[in-house]
Amino acid sequence: MNKKSEKIGIIFVYLALFLNAYFMQDSFIALVSAFCGITYTILAGKGIPICYFIGLTGSAFYMYLAYSNHLWGNLLLYGLYFVPMQVLGFFKWSQYLKENKYEIIKTKLCLKEKVILFSLTLLASILCSAVLAYLEDKSPIIDGFATIFSILGMYLTVRRAIEQWYVWAVVNALSFLMWLIIAIQGENVYSTVIMWGVYFILALYFYRMWKKELFDTKYFGDKIIQRECESQKRRGFYGV
Repeated sequence: MNKKSEKIGIIFVYLALFLNAYFMQDSFIALVSAFCGITYTILAGKGIPICYFIGLTGSAFYMYLAYSNHLWGNLLLYGLYFVPMQVLGFFKWSQYLKENKYEIIKTKLCLKEKVILFSLTLLASILCSAVLAYLEDKSPIIDGFATIFSILGMYLTVRRAIEQWYVWAVVNALSFLMWLIIAIQGENVYSTVIMWGVYFILALYFYRMWKKELFDTKYFGDKIIQRECESQKRRGFYGV
């Protein structure tokens, strides 16, 4: 996708978001949360550290939505984890910028890290779902898995790892389903449904873009990036 098509796509998404809010009389909180969330994801996909400031604003509004709809897993996730991790993410990303460009150097996990992280995430998701069911969460299984996979996704985001994008794809698909059910039940949260749908598409798009960049010869020509890649090779990052 070229830059012109990308800009047209972004404009279309924002236009659809505002038109939906107007005609469906959607919640103002849901609209602001969706706008900030989509903007954050686009900037994060481009590797721009300033994305975390917009993410913090979106998180505050999303926490209110989660509280109003009794999604305790999402509320705790954002309040106790996403907010502090976004602050940490800004400082961490600022330490790994490309030369002469306000954009992060991207990385890739090794096989051992993948196995350990995803095994622990699956186990924690099952336990979290059981706890949320006990607390009478509206969607304990979806909320539980989305919550724990989001923890992994945010960790990988701060790590600047490409694997974050297929984790986010899973989280976004589950969250889209969860909020769609809530909207069908009569809540005015259509902007939130659109937000998670756009998140899912963006996760697939940015995975493709990061993968292309990681294996682009020109990208590895930068001396700082080249040194980091060689360091990762010694640690087994490319032994997949």
